[in-house]
Amino acid sequence: MKTIKILAVAAILLLSHACNTQVEKKENTKSLIPEEAIFPKGELGPATNFTGNAYNFGLVENDSVYNTLAGNVYFEKGARSNWHVHPSGQILIVLDGEGYHQLEGQPKQTMKKGDVVECPPNVKHWHGATENNSLTQMYILPKTENGIVTWLEAVTDEQYISN
Repeated sequence: MKTIKILAVAAILLLSHACNTQVEKKENTKSLIPEEAIFPKGELGPATNFTGNAYNFGLVENDSVYNTLAGNVYFEKGARSNWHVHPSGQILIVLDGEGYHQLEGQPKQTMKKGDVVECPPNVKHWHGATENNSLTQMYILPKTENGIVTWLEAVTDEQYISN
């Protein structure tokens, strides 16, 4: 009987130590992983269309069935697109970080994780990360049979920092 009690106590101590070790490992692993991205970083966008580093990863290729493009863009801190227009508009879904978007003639707006932004057809606009945060956004371009994008001039530093 005494042996069974000793074995039971030993088993409880061993199990308790194993659970604590697993919790410590999870906590240590969690602190070592900086940011878990949903999609790969993608290809660096051309400097002719972006200020700073922005990376595109295509998710849905354009075709004659869906006539839609979708992808993910990761903007490093301070990176932004040039002004541009989409003939059928654009939908942005913020997956992580914080950024800005601006429609021409309107004040710059802040976007955060979970926000959905609709850029109307043929309206000049830009979007990108804030000065202190990166931004991960998904984009959806509908009705691509009307065209995809027309890239315009760079967003100036004054436009970027203005309210």
